[in-house]
Amino acid sequence: MEISPAYMKKMECINCKEKFTTTKIRSRFVRVQKHDTDFKPVYADMAINPLLYNVAVCPHCGFSYTDDFSTYFAPGVKKEITDTITSLWSGRSFGNGRTIEEAIEAYKLAYLSASVKKEKSLTMAGITLRIAWLYNDLQEYDTEKRFRSIARDLYTEAYSEGDHVGTQMSETRVLYMIAELSHQIGDAEGATRNFSKVIEGQRTSTEPHIIEMAKERWQEIREKREQVIAKAD
Repeated sequence: MEISPAYMKKMECINCKEKFTTTKIRSRFVRVQKHDTDFKPVYADMAINPLLYNVAVCPHCGFSYTDDFSTYFAPGVKKEITDTITSLWSGRSFGNGRTIEEAIEAYKLAYLSASVKKEKSLTMAGITLRIAWLYNDLQEYDTEKRFRSIARDLYTEAYSEGDHVGTQMSETRVLYMIAELSHQIGDAEGATRNFSKVIEGQRTSTEPHIIEMAKERWQEIREKREQVIAKAD
């Protein structure tokens, strides 16, 4: 029997505890050709795209979440979820195959859920960055830029709040993301400042490849600036 790349995973909603199923992609079928400068994976087969299925959407209460969400709910939060999300929820299922548009909807639901639950800025930054990636796939560049801007601001908050401690995201990587997203939205000053911070930390960093990426980007910005000045003269 031929094994399909997609399979149905049984879930228990971390909010309402009801059971449901959602589609996931088997990792053995995923082929990443390369990563863009903001770590966006470029897949060999866009039809086998695990990014589309990162968010679990509970069909019972509408609460939507990723593996990065904490299972802790502060007092009063579940009532707020009921009032803000569940009371307006139609019981729609996102459990089967998803288009890019449906994946964006799922991520936006996760962003709303994260906002109400008061998840870490780092978690919310990851959600908005992935929304930007998906808008890039749709070639909707203005909307992509808007979400990159939101992601940059959330990574900045995460850095100042120390959200990355105890996660897979190092301080070096968070700073790099602030710099790279600043560069992508046209904030040259923010990009230069934060790439410089990444490079300054090279002695203590355990991620030399990110230091090298920062150096390359910093050099690109510098060369562009010199070209602009030369044209102006």
